[in-house]
Amino acid sequence: MTLIERLLDLAVAVQQIPSPTLLEGRRAGLVLSRFLAEGLQDVELDPVGNVFARLPGAGRGRPLVVSAHLDTVFPSGTDLSVQRDAERVYGPGIGDNSLGVAGLSGLVWALGERGIQLPGDVWLAANVGEEGLGNLRGMKAVVERFGDAPLLYLVLEGMALGQIYHRALAVRRYRITVRTPGGHSWIDYGQPSAVHELAALATRITALKVPAEPRTTLNVGTISGGTSVNTIAAGASLELDLRSEEQETLEHVSRLVEQVSHEAVREGVDLDAEVIGERPAGAIPADHPLVRLAQDCLIGVGQEPQLSIGSTDANLPLSRGLPALTVGLTTGAGAHTLHEYINIQPLEKGLEQVVALVSRLWD
Repeated sequence: MTLIERLLDLAVAVQQIPSPTLLEGRRAGLVLSRFLAEGLQDVELDPVGNVFARLPGAGRGRPLVVSAHLDTVFPSGTDLSVQRDAERVYGPGIGDNSLGVAGLSGLVWALGERGIQLPGDVWLAANVGEEGLGNLRGMKAVVERFGDAPLLYLVLEGMALGQIYHRALAVRRYRITVRTPGGHSWIDYGQPSAVHELAALATRITALKVPAEPRTTLNVGTISGGTSVNTIAAGASLELDLRSEEQETLEHVSRLVEQVSHEAVREGVDLDAEVIGERPAGAIPADHPLVRLAQDCLIGVGQEPQLSIGSTDANLPLSRGLPALTVGLTTGAGAHTLHEYINIQPLEKGLEQVVALVSRLWD
């Protein structure tokens, strides 16, 4: 069996274990057992659920941290059936981020096959809490553990081969809840409904003008509330996602949202806007030696590099002024949908670029 075949098999094994954000324990257990089977050192599960292992170096350099997130956007009970053909592997979460998690072991295998011992230790981290409302809790623990010691925090994603994420997208998430006395749809008609008030507020929020430059977005992702079809709703809530290429612009749009929300309060209508998620901005320059090295490694495998901004685990170290990059292992499509798939053929190049980057990091 080739290394790529082993990598795909492991990716499917990872994908078959449900791993919603905050419920990553079973998948973490599989990774823990794999790290032990590889003979890695200092294998452990930390208090937040991250799995760590150390590939020893020659003791002549600073460490490297390579991470991949364990969680997916799919709730427990999702059909995780996989289909494979000669070109693709289909399955929810296969690229985001089961392949990235498998890539941690794939890196160890590739280095071992080539007899490469690196100057410094490589710490592998399969971390929790990257998706949804995980709020990067796993990566926070990783960075708190290693601080500024690593040469680089290298984040693996299953897809996005060719992308080099060296800029972190600023993200803020709100849960806005409206409360009213409620009542009967006929007897109490005319009294404020939390659902009606929230729907009107969502319309005002989505009508806000956000700048095209720096690119800024807002999205009402969920709405819930009410009791029954013939009840004036006493409570309703929505979850709002704001993103911007610049932190200052995100702050400005956040103030607009909070102002519009405050204006919705009136007699009989209470409202609470709670921040439920933050992903801070940060970056290393495009001409940073590590960015240039990542570009060279992609060019070396015949892949055109693209410098990108994104919301990934790299946000956390970048926001603290620490060097971090996110790279992809292959291409694919349908991330966060039931129709997700990865392409098999580019995977060899994707793994090769990671091996090259890791091997040349101490030069």
